[in-house]
Amino acid sequence: MFFGLALLAAAIEAVVGYPDRLFRAIGHPVTWIARLISWGDRTWNSDEDSGLQQRLQGTMLILLLAVGSLLAGMLAWRVLSLLLPAILALAVAAVLGSTLLAQRSLRSHVVAVADALEGRGLAAGRETVAMIVGRDTKDLDEAGVSRAAIESLAESFSDGVVAPLFWMAVAGLPGALAYKAINTADSMIGHKTPRYLHFGWAAARTDDLANLPASRLAAVWLALAALLRPGLSGRQAFATAWRDAGLHESPNAGWPEAAMAGALGVRLMGPRSYDGEQVDGPWLGDGRTIATAHDIRTALALYRTACGLQVAVLVVLLALTLLA
Repeated sequence: MFFGLALLAAAIEAVVGYPDRLFRAIGHPVTWIARLISWGDRTWNSDEDSGLQQRLQGTMLILLLAVGSLLAGMLAWRVLSLLLPAILALAVAAVLGSTLLAQRSLRSHVVAVADALEGRGLAAGRETVAMIVGRDTKDLDEAGVSRAAIESLAESFSDGVVAPLFWMAVAGLPGALAYKAINTADSMIGHKTPRYLHFGWAAARTDDLANLPASRLAAVWLALAALLRPGLSGRQAFATAWRDAGLHESPNAGWPEAAMAGALGVRLMGPRSYDGEQVDGPWLGDGRTIATAHDIRTALALYRTACGLQVAVLVVLLALTLLA
């Protein structure tokens, strides 16, 4: 297990994040992975191919991404171990690993929605939340904007924070890098559109499997965090996640979103629109549908506590490992 690496990476990302100047200068590991996926899409995804051919070629792309990422992570760890003292190699690996986490950036994006609603009004809130969700936002009221931001926070907590940290703790830098490649592929090509229905099949299914443990763990963190936050209900978070997670169209996203809904006493999901097409999705939770910027900030406080719980558990696991 790589508890020390995961702990140090989480601490570095929480404090420093990924500096904007560095992003402008060299990009980000996710953007590098995205370029590879775009290349594979252009090269292997042709409308002239049959559905079976597209599915096989999409599977090949995911295999190359996953194996390539594992090998790149193993090579990086090996080189660091050979060239640097153990403690320094761990520190450098943790800096690299921190770029695969999104604790700080996720908080910033969601805070921006609350700030926009409170400071500049509904139109600004719609514009800001449109940067982090895929649904149509131009007709959302304040409750719709607030719920969309909270849902994005819950889902991204799972696949942007818990999942990469989980795989880093289990399989080190190679595991976290492979997970990030799979998750990025799903976000780019794992859609049920005519172009990606077959080619993106492997990306979507692999991402479902990779996120399965972390999504359940994210719900647990949120529910436990709710027990520590006055005015929130950890019991209801557990109950709602257990009851409503399966209502979500995703096998994973429903767990953290339902836990968040139960903790806050706010119903999430429900009817929404994508590209002008109305989707009458089920509600998660049985609380109120009215939500405000205050609820976004309450969700952010719960999120910070859940992140802190993760770090605390990593500290305990590391201590137990060192004492064993």
